[in-house]
Amino acid sequence: MRENITKTQRIYSGRVISLEVHDVTLPDGKTSVRERVIHPGAAAVVPLDSAGNVLMVRQFRLAADRVLLEIPAGTLAPGEDPAVCAERELQEETGHRPGKLEALGSIFVAPGYTTEIIHLYLATDLSESRLAADADEFIEVERIPLKQALAWALDGTLADAKSITALLMVARRLGI
Repeated sequence: MRENITKTQRIYSGRVISLEVHDVTLPDGKTSVRERVIHPGAAAVVPLDSAGNVLMVRQFRLAADRVLLEIPAGTLAPGEDPAVCAERELQEETGHRPGKLEALGSIFVAPGYTTEIIHLYLATDLSESRLAADADEFIEVERIPLKQALAWALDGTLADAKSITALLMVARRLGI
């Protein structure tokens, strides 16, 4: 079932992503063309405070052309450990650091066209600890009761796939 790349052309290289076009040989010997967005990956974290609230961030997302409510997340630096990225993003976006950080798993965003994988975490035992936010991010932090966030994940109120997936993984882990 494997496709073999016979030719690659890089069409675009940007700050975060690159776009490649590949000629491939299919399992039946025929050929086709595939487009692939190369992304370094990301980490996302469900920060759960001692009162059972999830610290979520509200921000405008240009690609979606709307404001979304999401869990904190960010792009991996080259060679960066995803857990380190998750902790950094938590501090930058919410002003908290985890006393405990548990890996939940990893998900491909859209494996049909991008290499992006997001590593998901649960952060507990939160304490205040702020890192400077990125200059181009405008974020509002909201504390949402976990059960409310889960209801929103299931009823379509939340539209962000990483947030929905991570929240459902946390619910499973906690037996909710």
